[in-house]
Amino acid sequence: MNSLIGINKMSVYDIDGVYKVELKSFATPWTKDAFYYELTNNPYAHYLVMKENERVIGYCGIWIVMGEAQITNIAIDPDCRGRKLGDLLLAKAMEYCKMVGATTVSLEVRVSNIVAQSLYRKHGFQNGGIRKNYYVDNHEDALVMWVNI
Repeated sequence: MNSLIGINKMSVYDIDGVYKVELKSFATPWTKDAFYYELTNNPYAHYLVMKENERVIGYCGIWIVMGEAQITNIAIDPDCRGRKLGDLLLAKAMEYCKMVGATTVSLEVRVSNIVAQSLYRKHGFQNGGIRKNYYVDNHEDALVMWVNI
């Protein structure tokens, strides 16, 4: 069977699937309530969901304020990694940001996450600074990266 990959705006019906990816991807995962709040109460939040044959396999959260986009979280199910899906999702997220009028995109990434940093650089992101002790689970620093779009 051929797999069908789709990327669309996330709805509250996608939260359970997104939460499964979140749990498998992060040491300090967001709660289902946090995603629900983002979708229903945060006017700056925009979320994309990636599905393969209707199963959530990735997502990207973006806050857009006055033309500046901040990627809050992006993840691909660990069982689906190594297939360039993160590359596809990031490209779609940047296209979306541009479409809604953003002129810059920024994000934070763990200084130890060389794989993600490489992906971001492939999309034009540059180093913008360090946020000391940014991650609450182990106090690791975050590298701030940004790109003009």
